[in-house]
Amino acid sequence: MTTKSPAPPLRVEPFDYEARPVRVVFGPGRITEVPAEADRLGLHRIMVIADSRAPGAAVLLEALGHRISLRWHEIAQHVPIELAERAVEAAAANDVDGLISLGGGSATGLAKAIALDTGLPILAVPTTYAGSELTPVYGMTGAHRKRTGTDERVRPAVVVYDPELTFGLPPEVTGPSAFNAMAHCFAALWSPRRDPLTSALAVDAVRSATESLPVLMGDPSNVAARSGLQYAAFLAGTALGRTGTGLQHKICHELGGRLGLSHADTHAVVLPHIVALNAPAGADWAPRLHPFLGPDPAVGLWELARGSGLPTDLASLGASSRTLREVAEEVAGTPNPVPVDTPALEAVLRRAMNGEAPR
Repeated sequence: MTTKSPAPPLRVEPFDYEARPVRVVFGPGRITEVPAEADRLGLHRIMVIADSRAPGAAVLLEALGHRISLRWHEIAQHVPIELAERAVEAAAANDVDGLISLGGGSATGLAKAIALDTGLPILAVPTTYAGSELTPVYGMTGAHRKRTGTDERVRPAVVVYDPELTFGLPPEVTGPSAFNAMAHCFAALWSPRRDPLTSALAVDAVRSATESLPVLMGDPSNVAARSGLQYAAFLAGTALGRTGTGLQHKICHELGGRLGLSHADTHAVVLPHIVALNAPAGADWAPRLHPFLGPDPAVGLWELARGSGLPTDLASLGASSRTLREVAEEVAGTPNPVPVDTPALEAVLRRAMNGEAPR
């Protein structure tokens, strides 16, 4: 009888770990608990940030009642600086003591822009799957450029996840939003600030997203699949909130700021190509993704996007060859596991432009 040799012990690299205080409330129907969470924060004069079509807005407004000091409807992608400035002025004029955002990344982003200037606490109620509501990362756009940064003042104090609020999301929003969350996962997996916890969270988020997305695209009424994607967003945002972003996000912010492209759509197109770029340095993370994405994670992501009906080329989103060169010049030199110069990065973006398979 042959005795199987034991597997070598897992190599754990040195790391630093510091917990960040964010309260998360998760589950169907839990939007009704937002008033109690506002009370826990001691909020009495709340600014509610949600456009008129935000799912659950009527329920939320009725439940908050007298706590509302200001109702803000105007939301815009990439948070224009002038919009943020007007919102800050309105919050001050109404003596607001806290912010509640209801909606996708644009609503959360505006709340972050206000908090950056005022220090007001945020209670976020996301209705998409990106996970940015758990990070200290903010972004604002002016003069066709997007400025991003990190500041603990913009990290929400409470996040309430209610998967039932995502029932109105059309497939063309659902899929890219899930890829936005997975972009957060990969940024966490190859970040120099990663640790064993962030890597474990990111891997499980990829598992949940890749298992849930095909189910949801085939059955939009499946609340378990919607819960799975919001769970993935929670894990991905938590991981990214500890590690920070990198080349992938820098590219998408540049494309969004210059051309007004959807942040989630650009992630869906670009992510497989940046994963392919960094795969040679992925010995510690790529094998952990094989059960969900196959032996080549980049191809697995690209095929998942195609199978889910997502855009796979930047041209269809409105990008141009001239823009690709400008973006490559701007982001070349961004810290990345595989260093890349302008010509190499332009070649990567051109494959994404044309909808080619990642390699």
